[in-house]
Amino acid sequence: MITSVAAEFLAALPGGGVLAGLDVGTKTVGLALCDTGWSFAGPAETIRRTKFTADLELLRTFCERHSVRGLVVGLPLNMDGSDSPRTQSTRAFARNLAPLALPLLLWDERWSTQAVERAMIAADVSRAKRAVAVDKLAAAHILQGALDALCMLPRPS
Repeated sequence: MITSVAAEFLAALPGGGVLAGLDVGTKTVGLALCDTGWSFAGPAETIRRTKFTADLELLRTFCERHSVRGLVVGLPLNMDGSDSPRTQSTRAFARNLAPLALPLLLWDERWSTQAVERAMIAADVSRAKRAVAVDKLAAAHILQGALDALCMLPRPS
């Protein structure tokens, strides 16, 4: 199930559990995880993209290792909320994750990478260290935004 509606995603996860956030780029996929109570998200790792079948197996292993129950994928919408070629590519990537058999929430990620970059610059993180960490930190930013919204919704019975 793929949705961009938080309530639908929540209904697909009656028992809660660990969620993974994904920041899908053209060269890498940043990964983040949250706690089972959906209180906080943190960066996990960055996968260098190759062929999709190899990427899918890395994601499957990651999800199994961390007992992931659902995925939150950052959706790079244009500033006016419309789709772009990158948005369409991310939607296709999300559809191709179907073999993982996990509920998937497409989450508006406008400004996520910029917010993370600004925070790292403010913390005086070097350019080299920022380049290594930005994707997984952006995934954590995306996941935290979704968690904040999900926790405001009533839990399904």
